Amino acid sequence: MQAARSGAAIYNSSEWGKIVVGDRDRLRFLHNQSTADFEKRQTGEGCNTVFVTSTARTIDLATGLILDDEVLLIVSPSRRKYLFDWLDKYIFFADRVKLKDVTDTLASFTLMGEQSATILEQLGCPQSPDLPQHSHRIGNINGIEVRIAIGTELGLPGYQLICDRDKFEPLQQALTNLGAVTVNEDAWECLRIAQGRPKPDAELTEDYNPLEVGLWDTISFSKGCYIGQETIARLNTYKGVKQYLWGLKLAGSVAVGTLITIDGEKVGVLTSCTQIETGTIGLGYVRSKAGGVGLKVMLGDIEGEVSDIPFVRHEYPI
Repeated sequence: MQAARSGAAIYNSSEWGKIVVGDRDRLRFLHNQSTADFEKRQTGEGCNTVFVTSTARTIDLATGLILDDEVLLIVSPSRRKYLFDWLDKYIFFADRVKLKDVTDTLASFTLMGEQSATILEQLGCPQSPDLPQHSHRIGNINGIEVRIAIGTELGLPGYQLICDRDKFEPLQQALTNLGAVTVNEDAWECLRIAQGRPKPDAELTEDYNPLEVGLWDTISFSKGCYIGQETIARLNTYKGVKQYLWGLKLAGSVAVGTLITIDGEKVGVLTSCTQIETGTIGLGYVRSKAGGVGLKVMLGDIEGEVSDIPFVRHEYPI
């Protein structure tokens, strides 16, 4: 985990779903199907967005990269087929929108850590520190055409690198030759929980909405109608968020689904749990009235304390 923060680490994210949305109405279509404002986005820009049900329950947290005449959606591995079919269902007769799943033709890496920019510079692809998150452009690494997007899925400093599948191994070798450490799935899961990145079937389910998760930065409150917009707007207007996703420092391992209690009263539920160098940590939803960072709780007979997580925030926007 240390390399992913202060050094340089690479995670093979090739199995994350990649869906191309093309044709004339692509931006309007995504604008209407998710929480972000796509119609204001220009080529070379990008954003995180949340796909929700009509009652604003979370389906997935995705990233959209705006290309010249397409949008590349990067979605969670377990939501690849679901989201493709879900989007396809909402393409009506008059819509000029085409979908294509390109997961099997594109490889991708997450290059993260404070030294990640130095590695790209050494490979001949220096990155401007002034560009906003998810800005992207084409670079050339050892003769390999690579799309480099600023930012990582975990909110750590770094980049997403996307190339053709047959260039996977030489690109990986180029990164590791300069000292990047490979992060496996277990280490990624530890980082995910430590950072507070929500995951489908854990923190992103039909039990929760994006405001409870803390994904305020993915939501446009000024754009027009989209699926789930009415519920999200009402929760924001009337300060109606009744529970929040928090980190948890735990005195021992706890099964996912264990109730979080105070003096025997249920105040939440554990959604993820893992072991790291400093002990056991988890993610869970806690009632907003119960408190926040520093709150002492119990999970069965295991003591816990609510902690902050960098990936999300819980302040209502001004």
